[in-house]
Amino acid sequence: MHAINSLYALSGFAVGMLVGMTGVGGGSLMTPILILLFGIHPVTAVGTDLLYAAATKSAGTLVHGLGRTVEWRIVARLAAGSVPMTAVTLFVLSRLELNGAAAGSLVSAVLGGALFATAAALIFRRRLIAAYVRYVGELDERRTRALTIAMGGLLGIVVSISSVGAGAIGVTALILLYPRLPTQRIVGSDIAHAVPLTLAAGIGHWLIGSIDWPLLGSLLLGSLPGIVIGSRMAARVPDMALRIALAVTLVVAGGRLVF
Repeated sequence: MHAINSLYALSGFAVGMLVGMTGVGGGSLMTPILILLFGIHPVTAVGTDLLYAAATKSAGTLVHGLGRTVEWRIVARLAAGSVPMTAVTLFVLSRLELNGAAAGSLVSAVLGGALFATAAALIFRRRLIAAYVRYVGELDERRTRALTIAMGGLLGIVVSISSVGAGAIGVTALILLYPRLPTQRIVGSDIAHAVPLTLAAGIGHWLIGSIDWPLLGSLLLGSLPGIVIGSRMAARVPDMALRIALAVTLVVAGGRLVF
């Protein structure tokens, strides 16, 4: 079906390296690359990327689970909001003509907004946390639980439409809601929640016919070794420099999609 499988695999390798080095950037980069560079229809790009993310995040969840760095109560709260909203969002999306202009425009607009939000979370995370602590502070358990479920629902909507948001945005939100939790457990919980979220959304896209299976295989072929190499290089590259470069890339890609 594809004459340029090697280019898809190379893209998967490059994105896999960035994910390994920064912990974010999978959906944020892969979906825009598929749309802007390879001309894949936005709905197909999102659906394929969701199953791609489910496969790669499963490996990360296994590592974090064995290391006992997953707060499963948080994962359950997030999933209680995200999985139902994923089903609702995909039902609405299925009512549109998937290969038509309306569905493509909707996905591009939401994706562009999600890219801007992810870039802001990458650059201004410390300032956001400081402002939140100053003006809001730590919430009680009841409000924290309710807001976690609501955040899961919001992520379910955004991720189902754009495949972006479960990384940098999710981590930032959890840091605000659970300030006493170690960062490693925040990251582990966010990765673990991304599995049911992206799997449910990916299966939904499969059912409505927006998965390109040969494309998915090529991406995984490149990304798996890329993640391994990127993880080993992580300690050698300044984290802030990577985050700024990634944020700039996301803003440019978001601008191209929205404008």
